[in-house]
Amino acid sequence: MNVQLDMYQTLAIAVVVLILGQFLKSKFNFLEKFCIPAPVVGGLLFAIFTCICYGTGIAEFSFDDTLREVCMVFFFTSVGFQANLKILKSGGKSLIVFLALVIFLIVVQNGLAVGVSKVLGLDPLIGLCTGSIPMVGGHGTAGAFGPVLEDLNVSGATTICTAAATFGLIAGSLVGGPIGRKLIEKKKLMDTVTNEDDSLLVEDEIKHERHTNMYAAAVFQTILAVGLGTVFSWLLTKTGMTFPIYIGAMLAAALIRNLSEYSGKFTIHMGEINDLGGICLSLFLGIAMITLKLWQLADLALPLIILLGAQLLLIFLFTYFVVFNVMGRDYDAAVLSAGTCGFGMGATPNAMANMQAICDRYAPSIKAYLLIPLIGSLFADFINSLVITFFINLIGVKSHEKRKYQKKEKKH
Repeated sequence: MNVQLDMYQTLAIAVVVLILGQFLKSKFNFLEKFCIPAPVVGGLLFAIFTCICYGTGIAEFSFDDTLREVCMVFFFTSVGFQANLKILKSGGKSLIVFLALVIFLIVVQNGLAVGVSKVLGLDPLIGLCTGSIPMVGGHGTAGAFGPVLEDLNVSGATTICTAAATFGLIAGSLVGGPIGRKLIEKKKLMDTVTNEDDSLLVEDEIKHERHTNMYAAAVFQTILAVGLGTVFSWLLTKTGMTFPIYIGAMLAAALIRNLSEYSGKFTIHMGEINDLGGICLSLFLGIAMITLKLWQLADLALPLIILLGAQLLLIFLFTYFVVFNVMGRDYDAAVLSAGTCGFGMGATPNAMANMQAICDRYAPSIKAYLLIPLIGSLFADFINSLVITFFINLIGVKSHEKRKYQKKEKKH
């Protein structure tokens, strides 16, 4: 039996699994502890249900996921609005150095994923499904780039990316705190704790205040950025490279935000835009999760474990040896190392949860609380998308040509 659901029914089920996820998070503390998004919790249960139905032959579900793309574009547009160059300048040398480290991590994650996949005899694009797409990118980027990879004939790419993102969320939350704690106690870093000015954090909170009468204006600003973004996307296609559909909207939003900051002629309603982005992300994840085909993971179980194990080892070595040493070998550097585990394998909320656990036990770290949200929320997704696009174009074209050649050989 084939159960076909239209656009409205698909959206309604996405909302149901979102509410289910919120309910389960309120009942089971470990879900809240690991900062697993509500749509992922509820959506995964629904995906298991559809997998059982498919495996037993009871029913196969088909969804109209048109609105998934719309929600995805609106979410990443809200991310683009956060790319404020003034904040980048105000962060000083530490922000630039940490941003460079994150860019390096993104490149190495993808390089490792491609390298290990080649050793295992897999398509490098399958390896890329366990690189920075799900690690630094999380579920949002996983849902965005999965279909891009599927267009390049990588079967089940969205499912693999989502599974890897879920692993990353849990693993990043589990290893972050212990790494920070070990560094602090082994290196006796409590002597390096300093009282710092938190005025930058306060100012940032003021800029993100919400006003109910400004939500309409925020929606209009977002729609304008999406519309302008289609022009940017059209121009980018002229390069001959493959770009995700939301890149143009992200660039347009970043341009509008910085025009506002430097001209002072108009105001961008960031608090409201962040809320709208959060709603769109929840709906996007809900739709992405319920349309997962978990049975596509069966043939890749062992290689996937090896690929994800390699990423876990990388984040441990990177945070313990590279981040800690480069960022100053002090208490702030240890907290930053714990935070980097969070967003380097999952999401910024995981990073904040890791740092909160460390700071509650030892001492506050204003530097870490400034750098992690700025880089994790503002610049990481933006830069990650560009690096992933580069890798896809570098590897995808070669893989596509190789598959074409193999098909011709089989025919002959």
